[in-house]
Amino acid sequence: MLSISSIMNSASHAGGILQNSPSQRQTNEGRCSSVGVRRSSIDNFNPSRCVKHAIVFSVSLLATFGILFGQDDPGDAKTEADMKEYTQTIRNTEVNFKMVPIPGGEFLMGSPEGEEGRNEDEGPQHKVKLEPFWMGSTEVTWDEFELWSIRLERALRDFGGAETGPLEKAADAITKPTNPYTDMSFEMGKDGGYPAICMTQHAAKTYCEWLSAKTGRYYRLPTEAEWEYACRAGTTTAYHFGDDSSQLGEYAWYEENSAEKGSAKYHKVGKKKPNQWGLYDMHGNVAEWVQDKYEPDFYGKFKPNEAVKFPLCLADDEYPRVARGGAWDRGALHARSAARLASDPEWKQQDPQNPKSAWYMTDALWVGFRVVRPLRTPSEEERKNLRLDAVVPKGVKPRITIE
Repeated sequence: MLSISSIMNSASHAGGILQNSPSQRQTNEGRCSSVGVRRSSIDNFNPSRCVKHAIVFSVSLLATFGILFGQDDPGDAKTEADMKEYTQTIRNTEVNFKMVPIPGGEFLMGSPEGEEGRNEDEGPQHKVKLEPFWMGSTEVTWDEFELWSIRLERALRDFGGAETGPLEKAADAITKPTNPYTDMSFEMGKDGGYPAICMTQHAAKTYCEWLSAKTGRYYRLPTEAEWEYACRAGTTTAYHFGDDSSQLGEYAWYEENSAEKGSAKYHKVGKKKPNQWGLYDMHGNVAEWVQDKYEPDFYGKFKPNEAVKFPLCLADDEYPRVARGGAWDRGALHARSAARLASDPEWKQQDPQNPKSAWYMTDALWVGFRVVRPLRTPSEEERKNLRLDAVVPKGVKPRITIE
């Protein structure tokens, strides 16, 4: 099978680097070419309808043709007791990733008032109850993300003459971003397991829809509560390993240890110690998008001693939305389990497009994401009412690439 690296080379990323990258940004007016397909851009195109149909079609196929997965696949668990770690492969590629089971349960969300570095938006602490789900053991890598974002999976399939089955047809119907106008890794590394960065939350959610269509399993971003619950892994301390930040370097890439050849940068995923539930890089490396809108006083809406089920701050506007976990260019206190990060327009201030892109955060070199898969697949109505799937934010005009 043709390697991803070789296809990546042919799917060129033309042009230079934006200003203020960690290494050497230069202004760039060029556009990336991609994988040899015809494209055009249009304004005011709403992709939600075709996305919805693609997901429904894909999941329906799975229900109808259960033979798509072997009976012994641990990813086919129907009960919490049967949930185990599984490897999700992406058909027609050499890419796969691990999903680890996260048990359902209750936890105390937020930080205590005496925690070092605590911010007011982390309180009051309140009880949260969550259903079981799987979570990606690592952040989504460029190897995974570009299968969708630059149609690399489709290029591999076409090049190798692989069959385009029902799942591929459903995945092909998912919209993709306009071409990036520069290398969005900013020369920090791509092939071999580096985390994907610089995407908007909308782009991350649309990737999840493509992944769902491609695999026939429902994937999405975690909610803020799910993310903190999984990060804590049953702990109540500032970090999942305790309160002593001097140990953070064993578990995380952050500003104190992320430099390589004199330049701070992100690192390949999964190279530090995991937490107690097998999740890597929950502290540091790149911050991770979650589903929620950022409201500094959101936690105050709940009764502290009455567990709230599946809290989610619904978002319609583009800003502010929440990212979690700290990052390679930030200090230890930003990596705490309860620390919250709110997005703002400065995250893509250097985007030269007008209106600015719905897909890229050109100045957020620290933000990526990881996926979750709930044991109980939500209904179409739940996904719509809770905005779990990608919805173009208000006031944003997506430039959609069509083929």
